[in-house]
Amino acid sequence: MISPDLSGRVAVVTGSAKGVGRELLLALAADGADVAVHYRTSDEAAQEVADSAREHGVSATTVQADVTDPDDVDGLFDAIEADLGTVDILVNNVGAFAPRHWEEIEYDTWKTVMETNLDGTYLCSKRALAPMRAASYGRIVNVGYASSEKGLVSAKNFPYFAAKASVLMFTRMLAADTQDTAITANAVSPYVVENSDVFPDELPRGRPASFEDMQQAVRFFLESSSDYVSGQNVEVSGGWLPERV
Repeated sequence: MISPDLSGRVAVVTGSAKGVGRELLLALAADGADVAVHYRTSDEAAQEVADSAREHGVSATTVQADVTDPDDVDGLFDAIEADLGTVDILVNNVGAFAPRHWEEIEYDTWKTVMETNLDGTYLCSKRALAPMRAASYGRIVNVGYASSEKGLVSAKNFPYFAAKASVLMFTRMLAADTQDTAITANAVSPYVVENSDVFPDELPRGRPASFEDMQQAVRFFLESSSDYVSGQNVEVSGGWLPERV
């Protein structure tokens, strides 16, 4: 099992009150990082995650924010810096999707999906980056979607695919822009995870990705020995490649 030593580091995982975000945050706490549980509406669940994180002997705080709002994002990082210190590790996990034909998606929904997945990643990365540059250390991991960089196109859920493909392009741009620093930017892209609402009839290897599969992929990028790995995307998909969509 990959288990980086994150003692003394401060980590935030967006959308970490539930699901994949929760499990990623608890993995970082288990590895010794002080953690900020970000949520938008799930206050009670966020408090529970923070309590679970503290069982690993680390400090934990909860912060509410809308990651599509620049002022909220500033407030998110201000609160973390006041409670825990400068953010060393940012995992952009929060997302939204709309599994309907694109012509059936209202503009407000389209906008929400694009802004939550792409704008949220941009805003949080931008706010985290200046302190990371000043500290000469930083790890940014963005959650993408399997095969979106291979030109996956579907009339259903199209804004989600478009946003996630852009997240991967942004990740590589960010890596190139920080190549002369001690900051890395990478992506982890699942297909179906064990808590997904919808499961296809057939899955690679007969199962969805587990939380542990996701945790291990993120942990790889946080290892001290991975400091030369940047601009990369690890698909946690069991080898899935759609023949048709």
